[in-house]
Order: sequence, then structure tokens, then C-alpha cells
Amino acid sequence: MARLDVKVVPGASREGVSGWLGDRLKIRVRQPPEQGRANAAVARVLAAALGVDATTVALATGDSSPLKTFEIDGLDDAMIRERLGGKAPAK
Repeated sequence: MARLDVKVVPGASREGVSGWLGDRLKIRVRQPPEQGRANAAVARVLAAALGVDATTVALATGDSSPLKTFEIDGLDDAMIRERLGGKAPAK
């Protein structure tokens, strides 16, 4: 299981992965940060970008913060780096 740090931009006009912001992956979602809606949207966007089922992506930390950590079951750091087409930070 891999852990991935993300920076979430809720209420964006477009959804998707925006690239690396330091050691975090920046993800934009349309949903507002209310009642966990943005968190669920981030999990869906992240799962789509990684080519995995949404049920394998779970929020680990940062429930009410824009800085979050997600756990991705079935992938390791190298696989995440390959699937995102960029350089993931070494942990």
C-alpha cells in the first residue's frame, strides 16, 4: 500500500491532476469542501489518474485540511510515479 500526499483545490472550475507542487500532488475538484464532498471527489480523480478502482483509494489524514494523505491499495511508490508520468518524491 502506498501513501500519497496531495494538495486539494476545492471549488475549481476544472477537475484533474495539476501536477507536483513540491512533494505533493496538486488536485483540483469542482466539489466544495463541505460534508466530505471534496474528499470523495479527490479520491475519484486520483483513482482515475492512477487507473485503479475508486474503492482502493482512501483518505488517511487531512479530513478538513487542503493538505491530505491518501492510501492507495495495490500500488507502490514506483507504480504511482510511473502512472502519473512524473517524478514522485522519494519517501
